[in-house]
Amino acid sequence: MTIPLVIVGCGGHGREVLSIARAMNSASGAPRWLLLGFVDDRPSETNLKRVQQLDVPYLGGLPWLREAPADTHHVIGIGDPRIRRAVAQRVDAYGTPATSLVHPAATIGPDTRHGPGFVAFAGARVTTNVTIGRHVHLNQNVTVGHDSTLADFVAVNPLAAVSGDCQLGEAVLIGTTAAVLQGLRVGRDATVGAGACVTRDVPAAAVVKGVPAR
Repeated sequence: MTIPLVIVGCGGHGREVLSIARAMNSASGAPRWLLLGFVDDRPSETNLKRVQQLDVPYLGGLPWLREAPADTHHVIGIGDPRIRRAVAQRVDAYGTPATSLVHPAATIGPDTRHGPGFVAFAGARVTTNVTIGRHVHLNQNVTVGHDSTLADFVAVNPLAAVSGDCQLGEAVLIGTTAAVLQGLRVGRDATVGAGACVTRDVPAAAVVKGVPAR
C-alpha cells in the first residue's frame, strides 16, 4: 500500500530526508511512499527553488496538515533537535501520524526499538539492544553501540560515534565526527561540538568541545 507522505521543513536537511524516502521507494518492489510535498512556515526563496528542482511541490505552511488527505503521514526534516521538538509539538495537534524512514543503506539491529519519526540516513549503523525515542535523526555514517539509549529528538550528525551503553538525553546534539565513549551520559539539551571526544558525563544543557571534551 502506498502511503501519502509530507515532509515538514524544506531546507537542506528536509531535502536529504526526501532522498531517503525516494531510496526506500526504489528499493522496494512497490513504492511505499506517495510524496505529496513539503510544508514550511518560512521557506527561503533559495530553498523553494531547490525543492522545485526536485519536482516535489511546496504545499504551504504547517497548518496545511490540518486539511491533509486521509491517511497522510509526516516526517520532520529539520536538523536542529530543539527546533524539531518545537515543531513536533505543533504538528502533533494536526493529527497526521509521524512515520519513520530508514535508508536501505543503513543497518539497524533487529532488537533495536524506536519511536515514531525516527530517521536513519545512509550508512547509519545501530548494533544491538538500542532504544531510540521519537523523532531521533541519525545522519550519514554514524554508529550507535550496544545497549545505548537515545531519548526523543536526539540528533547525531555525520560520522559521529556513540559507544556502547551510552545514554543521550532529550534533544541532545552530537556534532559531526564527535565521539562519546563507553558508558557515558549526556544530559538533556546538551551539545557536543564537532570533533569532540566525550570522556566523562556531560550535564544537561552544557556545550562541550575539544579532546577531551570540556
